[in-house]
Amino acid sequence: MNLHTGIRGLTAVLASTLMFALTAQAAAPAPKTQAPGYYRVLLGDFEVTAISDGTFPMPVGKLLKNVTPAQLEAGLKQSFLTDPVEASVNAFLINTGSKLVLVDTGAGVFFGPTLGRFLANLKAAGYRPDQIDEIYITHFHGDHVGGLLEDGKPAFPNALVRAAKQESDYWLNEANRDAAPAEGKDGFKTAAAALGPYVSAGKYKPFDGETELVPGVRAIPSFGHTPGHTVYVIESKGQKLLLWGDLMHVAAVQFADPSIGILYDSDSALATAERRKLFADAANKGYWVGGAHLPFPGLGHVRSSANAYAYVPANYSALH
Repeated sequence: MNLHTGIRGLTAVLASTLMFALTAQAAAPAPKTQAPGYYRVLLGDFEVTAISDGTFPMPVGKLLKNVTPAQLEAGLKQSFLTDPVEASVNAFLINTGSKLVLVDTGAGVFFGPTLGRFLANLKAAGYRPDQIDEIYITHFHGDHVGGLLEDGKPAFPNALVRAAKQESDYWLNEANRDAAPAEGKDGFKTAAAALGPYVSAGKYKPFDGETELVPGVRAIPSFGHTPGHTVYVIESKGQKLLLWGDLMHVAAVQFADPSIGILYDSDSALATAERRKLFADAANKGYWVGGAHLPFPGLGHVRSSANAYAYVPANYSALH
């Protein structure tokens, strides 16, 4: 074998080896999954963990009210979104040092296969369901109370569940359920199924009006989305976080125009008034906000922008 023949042979072997390596790398399957859905921020002496229950396709064109098609299209385009929008469902765990307090629980099994991941993500975040001391519900829609159950039983066996009296008086009332139109009855059934085991066990305790529930955590009425919709203020060492529940749903359009509501609002005018008031307060005072349907982790700030508002998501922190 002469030198040129040997070089050609070696080149062919190297090329074949390289091609095999590239082919092998390209053939690796794509996982198509995210990391566990939790994210922590420090708030004074408290640690707040945002926990994802998953996402779902929200047909915003069909659900939003008081918005023109052109306005909706422009808002979505500016945020690089299309309809339906992949909407987050978030819950929040507050570790006060002496209590583990959970605000909302996700959808559980009530909203289809892309949700119901709260318990797995809670465990990935380092907590067990039996460690939760108290659960505060913003309102009784299924994507906020569904996670109270696991296999039809209480998912949080040691927790006390609390919500506004006006909310449970409405949703757990059989006369209201019977009077509801056919398309509205499922909401009552879901609320009764999720809360029923806790009520029967004496583990549900409603409150009425602005109430301090544990030191540093306070309930504030924010009626409109539902008859007893409530926001929760978390405060420690001069730092403040307001957990909004369903004050708003679609950041791409509702910050720019708070008059835009959603079909699920039980009182549109009241819900809009609450949204305007709390947007303005958050922008003026600069505290943290957390939303159930803001893009995960759903934590950030609000700033004034011309005659409207803008949402500023939390800057990533490694908690050093």
